[in-house]
Amino acid sequence: MLSILLVISILLLLIAIASMLLLLRKGDGVQSDDGRLERMIRDEFERSREGGDKASRQLREEVAGSLAKTSETLATTMKTLGSAQSEQLITLQASNEKKLEEIRHTVDEKLQGTLEKRLGESFTQVSKRLEEVHRGLGEMKDLADGVGDLKRVLSNVQARGAWGEVQLRAILEQILNVEQYDENVETVPASGKRVEFAVRLPGPGDGRIEQVWLPIDSKFPMDSYARLQDAFESADAEAVATERKNLSNAVLVSAKDIRNKYVAPPHTTDIGILFLPVEGLYGEVLRDPRLLQELQSLRIVPAGPTTLAAMLSAFQMGFRTIAIEQRSAEVRSLLGKVKNEFEKFEAVLASLEKQLSTAQKTIEEKMGRRIRVMGTALKSVDSLPGEQSEDSPDLPGLPATGDETGATTEEE
Repeated sequence: MLSILLVISILLLLIAIASMLLLLRKGDGVQSDDGRLERMIRDEFERSREGGDKASRQLREEVAGSLAKTSETLATTMKTLGSAQSEQLITLQASNEKKLEEIRHTVDEKLQGTLEKRLGESFTQVSKRLEEVHRGLGEMKDLADGVGDLKRVLSNVQARGAWGEVQLRAILEQILNVEQYDENVETVPASGKRVEFAVRLPGPGDGRIEQVWLPIDSKFPMDSYARLQDAFESADAEAVATERKNLSNAVLVSAKDIRNKYVAPPHTTDIGILFLPVEGLYGEVLRDPRLLQELQSLRIVPAGPTTLAAMLSAFQMGFRTIAIEQRSAEVRSLLGKVKNEFEKFEAVLASLEKQLSTAQKTIEEKMGRRIRVMGTALKSVDSLPGEQSEDSPDLPGLPATGDETGATTEEE
């Protein structure tokens, strides 16, 4: 629309210019004054301006009308679109709410089922754990009672000694035979001092002493060892050194007691065994080189449960070797007797072979003679002309039964 109005304005302007040019050409033949021409031009421009203004007003009015119509159309369209969108949004919202409600219901059901299942499993596991804890508490109570009993046992000197003796007896029974050791042995004759256990060892072999004893006595300085462990836990170096020295003195006193009471060669070996029923206590003894040197000078060997088991196993192997050596003479004597019996058996076999040879020779001679007689008789049978009656009692050329018997008797 705007372009049409511009075209119209331009056409009007061109018409005005053409009119002016026409008037100018006419002015060449006719004289006119300047005022008239100016007035004509002014009038023409005025008409052109009025026409342009009129065209502009019309254009503005048309544009305004078009804009109004466009606005109304847009408003109507927007209203329609808004209504449609509102309806769609309402429908979509309703659909979404419905689906969300379904999803929520499904999720609630699954969550409820899962929650009930998990809670049930959790309660079951918790119940089992509580039962296990209850059993564990019962076991811990029993263990605490046992520890209390053990503490009471270990706090008593006599009970500690009995516990070490029981452990020593168990090791001996496990490794050695009953006849290879004894209990409460008076190793020194007429001394009245009896060691807890002693191992039987063979004598020197000169016939004066058949056996010697290896004394084994258990000692358990529990108080000194417990104080040493407390010093270790408190990380007190001075207390550790003091308690270790006290423990060494206690072990040394026990070793001297074994040496003075139970070791008396030649009735015993020149060494004795100090059994320490706890490996930790035995380890503390091994850590003190001064104590080991003094024990060696006393001819006392310290041994823990593992070490004593190894020593007794070595003794067991030695016992087996000695038993084999002692039985070797018996084996040689038995082999000599077997040899004599074989010689007698060989003589009997030779005599039997000779008798069998004589009998075989006699059998061959007798059988040869009988075979020759029978062969002669059979030759006579082959030379008969014709068949003989089966009922015939005698055959020509053969002696009678009585004669054959007589001949046999003569030959024999």
